Amino acid sequence: MIIGHHGIMSTPAISCVIRKYKAIGGIILTASHNPGGPDGDFGIKFNTANGGPAKEAVTNKIFQISRTIEEFAICPGLQVDLTTLGKQMFDLENKFKPFTVEIVDSVESYANLLRNIFDFAALKELLSGEDHIKIRLDAMHGVVGPYVSRILCEELGCPANSAINCVPLEDFGGQHPDPNLTYAADLVDSMRDGQYDFGAAFDGDGDRNMILGKHGFFLTPPDSVAVIADNIFCIPYFQHTGVRGFARSMPTSAALDRVAKATKIELYETPTGWKFFGNLMDAGRLSLCGEESFGTGGDHIREKDGLWAVLAWLSILAARRQSVEDILKDHWLKYGRNYFTRYDYENVDIDAACEMMEDLEIMIADKSFVKQRFAVEDKIYQVEKADNFEYTDPVDGSISRNQGLRIIFSDGSRIIYRLSGTGSTGATVRIYIDSYEKEQIFEDSQVMLAPLATIALKISQLHHRTGRSGPSVIT
Repeated sequence: MIIGHHGIMSTPAISCVIRKYKAIGGIILTASHNPGGPDGDFGIKFNTANGGPAKEAVTNKIFQISRTIEEFAICPGLQVDLTTLGKQMFDLENKFKPFTVEIVDSVESYANLLRNIFDFAALKELLSGEDHIKIRLDAMHGVVGPYVSRILCEELGCPANSAINCVPLEDFGGQHPDPNLTYAADLVDSMRDGQYDFGAAFDGDGDRNMILGKHGFFLTPPDSVAVIADNIFCIPYFQHTGVRGFARSMPTSAALDRVAKATKIELYETPTGWKFFGNLMDAGRLSLCGEESFGTGGDHIREKDGLWAVLAWLSILAARRQSVEDILKDHWLKYGRNYFTRYDYENVDIDAACEMMEDLEIMIADKSFVKQRFAVEDKIYQVEKADNFEYTDPVDGSISRNQGLRIIFSDGSRIIYRLSGTGSTGATVRIYIDSYEKEQIFEDSQVMLAPLATIALKISQLHHRTGRSGPSVIT
């Protein structure tokens, strides 16, 4: 058994260590990006030998076996010293060969992986050289704090006060470790006055990231992965490996698709879930991918990776010597802009939500729905395609059905409905709105998305059915 120093590892580091030591798998105890502590969330994830989340076939098998367990044994008195690096041997009543527990420096293993991906000399010059930029990184008291301190501060030369909330706490300091504009309010506030050129926040287990430019300029996750794709050769790793493919989850905006088309690189649209990306990576088909839920990553591991995404962006800044905002505006000028948002309707009645999704699917499946036109003020949208997203994995041929209802318009704009979180506290209905504009690219996001949002609510009649009229806007 291999355990991280002090029992703490980030999710990207676990993927790295599984692959480095050729482990058969890894168990991750995590609250992810949810509140932690005695009254908070606690989850168990299982990653397989490739370092990525287990596929459904594996988790289904685990569940089946769990239902047949009749007894279990506890090994009392096995005390492992998590503070000391190295191997510890235990004799379990001489029934087996000695049981070995190895405490490893997961920060160093992971840092070494990143050294082979990025140009650390160029990053050090950017962050601590003569004409260096000022950055602000918020670890939100999650597990990524020691990685930020060791790699960004100690190795790349950022001042120690560039990194905040870097001590991992069991309850994340009473905060919600979700890196978005709502929960990373401290970072957002500190960026507003313009003293920092670049800001980033990470979630509780280190796989999600949010990136901000000067004055708190917000970068949507779909835009982030699209810009990394367009500047991918700023990262030395891809100069050596080449680029095999790009991928995004289905609800994520189509900004990445435009880069893929321009660069003639294969684009995969997958269901939500990193395991679908991992399958493509294992087959040598995918180099870079992203999800709208603040996840970005490359094929160096089989998990999304918040710190990797930050170093990818810093590599672009080092090469281009422009601000985050200027780089993104240049990108929009080149490709047009996908205005994107997600509305979450939480704790809605499960039966009403399911009924709404069923009615909606019947409506969009009708042949007459395609070519239908919707008008809001001076904007007219014509339906080009509507379906319940289904994915056939090009590697193993497995089919994933019922992954979300899509309405795609002739200009490339999209409305997507997904039902998730059908737990004891009700369901969550998510509406994703992706509005493409070629000309009006510097407008306010919510203003530009308002016509499609109106159409989305009109089609679903969500506020009538569920009795919930107040969504939370995520991005």
